[in-house]
Amino acid sequence: MRLALTAEQTRTLEAAAMESHGLSVDGLMALVGQAVAEESARIAPAGRIVVVAGKGNNGGDGWAAARELATAGRDVEVLTLVAPEELEGAAGQAFEGATAQGVEWRAVDSAAMLAVTLAEASLIVDSVFGFGVAGAVREPFASAIDVLNDADAPVLAIDLPSGVESDTGRAEGAAVVADVTLAVMSEKVGHVLHPGAALSGEVLVADLGLRGDVDGSGSEGPTAPAALPGTPLEVWSPDEYAEVLPVMAPDEHKGSRGRLVIVGGSEGMTGSVSLAAAAALRSGAGYVLAAVPASLVDVIDAGVVPAVVRPLAETAERAVAPEAVSRVLELAHGADAVVVGPGLTTAGGATDVVRALVESYRGALVLDADALNVLAGLGADALSVRSGPPVITPHPGEAARLLGCETSDVQGDRVGSAARLAESGAVCVLKGARSIVAGDGRRLVNLTGNPGMATLGSGDVLAGVLGALLAQGMSTLEATALAAHIHGLAGDIAAAGLTPPGMHAGDIVDALPFAFAGLLDTLGGDAL
Repeated sequence: MRLALTAEQTRTLEAAAMESHGLSVDGLMALVGQAVAEESARIAPAGRIVVVAGKGNNGGDGWAAARELATAGRDVEVLTLVAPEELEGAAGQAFEGATAQGVEWRAVDSAAMLAVTLAEASLIVDSVFGFGVAGAVREPFASAIDVLNDADAPVLAIDLPSGVESDTGRAEGAAVVADVTLAVMSEKVGHVLHPGAALSGEVLVADLGLRGDVDGSGSEGPTAPAALPGTPLEVWSPDEYAEVLPVMAPDEHKGSRGRLVIVGGSEGMTGSVSLAAAAALRSGAGYVLAAVPASLVDVIDAGVVPAVVRPLAETAERAVAPEAVSRVLELAHGADAVVVGPGLTTAGGATDVVRALVESYRGALVLDADALNVLAGLGADALSVRSGPPVITPHPGEAARLLGCETSDVQGDRVGSAARLAESGAVCVLKGARSIVAGDGRRLVNLTGNPGMATLGSGDVLAGVLGALLAQGMSTLEATALAAHIHGLAGDIAAAGLTPPGMHAGDIVDALPFAFAGLLDTLGGDAL
């Protein structure tokens, strides 16, 4: 398992490494410089390497790398965006070491001068800012970053592309677009969340030979969470997702494979229930029942042939009526999992149905779509009555309503927003590019998926996959993480054949068996 760390967690990790090895800050900087120099030589085995350096330790890393490159006989020059006398501590020592080695340097006095020099480079090393950036980059650094991005040479960023926030991946103003980012000691949250993920290019981790001694894991393993402040963000590998797949016994029958009830539907919103039911049937559930307003039964029944469809009392507007509560609870009794919300709307008896399931149903419960809008109106303590955590599946707008904030606030801190939603006692999957799963004291990020999935009904497919996995007895957190991964993987498979603009939610359903097959291959086909 990989961990993506915040700035505070990174500082803790670095401090532990320095203490363990008796290193000073300048000693650690020297190791970073060596790693950057080695990667620079790999990317550009010949030609001039230009380092664009800032003021802090990230700038010092650039000076240290320039010294190593000069020692190796490479043609290297440093363009500094600050006067050398402003460099303090380890960064100042790195400057002195580089100039003593004969490294050429110039202070940048204009955008034109920077552009002319970068035009001669075969590689540009970005060491303007590290992981301490917060908010928009100010001048003259913003203009320098714009010039750097216009250059033709590939860019190697040290630790993070300058302008990207370490803890959120945000880039509020100018930000370097890197071809390769060399992460020091560990990946950062900003490497795996957009837009930072897209700006980072290929991310390589330089453990500097220190990680294994600090956490006992080696460069590929996790840092022990107990040693770090806060909760690290987990990044699972495909093998780790495969390991939690439900295992099918040779004598399975439809009852033992999980019984799922999906409650939802309203006039004009039958597709939501159909997609969720179809996705559940493609995800291993043995028995799927859709409970919908009575006049919609024939529509759903015609669309999802293997699913059982049952009628609910409805209003004149063809939404679920308050009188449907007893029937919903009757159908849910004996089910292994219930998904409520796809196409439900908030009209009629939606609030009554959602409240009844939250308070009375004791199986695995997924609150999706309009059930979340109902939940927002029920108050922050609505889930406190449950003995086990339900799953909530908000998109950023729904998350904002639940948190009482703006959608931009949610998108500005996706990990923090998902964690706050999980404080209600739920496991939360915050949907969107790089979905976040939070709950049970853990946080995970899913790396599968593509822009073609930003289409009507995609969330209903996720709800169906999730309901099916829960119905098969998976733990809430693992089912949610696996559902997000499988959903995104199916989207990637669909996009590969149809292109992102050409796909719709039904194509994600069709690709689900191939997504499961991809994970099953790693286990020899013995699961699900």
